[in-house]
Amino acid sequence: MLILGIETSCDETAAALVHDDGRVLCSVVSSQVDLHRPMGGVVPEIASREHLRLILPVIREALSGASVKLGDVDGIAVTRGPGLVGALLVGVQTAKSLAWALGRPVVGVHHLVGHMNAPFLIDGDAEPISHPFVALVASGGHTSLFEVASRDSIRTLGRTRDDAAGEALDKGAKLLGLGYPGGPAIERVASSYDGPPAEPFPRGLRAKRELDFSFSGLKTALADRVRREGDLDDASRAAICRAYEEAIVDSLVTKSLEACRVTGLTRLVVSGGVAANARLRSEMIRRASGRGIDVHVPPARYCTDNAAMIALAGAPALESGRSEAFDLAAAPYLPVPEQIS
Repeated sequence: MLILGIETSCDETAAALVHDDGRVLCSVVSSQVDLHRPMGGVVPEIASREHLRLILPVIREALSGASVKLGDVDGIAVTRGPGLVGALLVGVQTAKSLAWALGRPVVGVHHLVGHMNAPFLIDGDAEPISHPFVALVASGGHTSLFEVASRDSIRTLGRTRDDAAGEALDKGAKLLGLGYPGGPAIERVASSYDGPPAEPFPRGLRAKRELDFSFSGLKTALADRVRREGDLDDASRAAICRAYEEAIVDSLVTKSLEACRVTGLTRLVVSGGVAANARLRSEMIRRASGRGIDVHVPPARYCTDNAAMIALAGAPALESGRSEAFDLAAAPYLPVPEQIS
């Protein structure tokens, strides 16, 4: 089954052609980072208008890259939520229009379920993986832990009670004058530091069995330190970046490994935009290896938002013959489904 995936939940306009076994024919992502950088973050209205401008050219590029025609598509999968409502509407309405014109089925996909499917994508360098596993999804808008028993069964283990890890990185970079997007900026500056450790930052919700996350207190601690220390030279800023990144990475790693202990699972998937952070990858693998846990991280291009993961996540519903052509609606606050059919 050849599936067209469409993703417009935030500030990436993406389309992909994927077979239902995970083989990626073409994945195209058009980023809006340069457009939003002057504002220091994503502006929803601007993002929506840019999606409207780019969605059809991106789909055409994906079709061309896959060397297929629109009529060759067997079904369409689109992100219906969560996300920015205006951005989601562009993707959902485009998918429904194409489905109607082609007479093809269309299904809505939960954005986080898409991230959980990213490790199953096949395009040459994917690691083999199978169910069940614990999944950490960490991005600019989400930080959650899940027990994924099968492609149809998901149980939420923990989630952030306030800010997402990626949001904490973005706001931290802004406080430190590093610009947007914050995650890559903090990673770059932190990796350049080789001096003595700075004063450590607090970790939220440190109770041993606690699987929820909290990063709002960490941001407050950073704001207090920046205010206390005044003008920062390059070395001081780098030392603070290193300590701040360490606090976020430590929280993500500690709770992910605890989730594996609680569930008894020895397979851990790390996905979402924050999973592209090199320190998170290395620390997760280093600490997990001592506990006999196998860590699977998708290639960086599939950690960030993309439509290939959405296409694959929609495959089970399309294979079952389901279609939501005229009932499908954007859902900006969509909860993660525990049963997927």
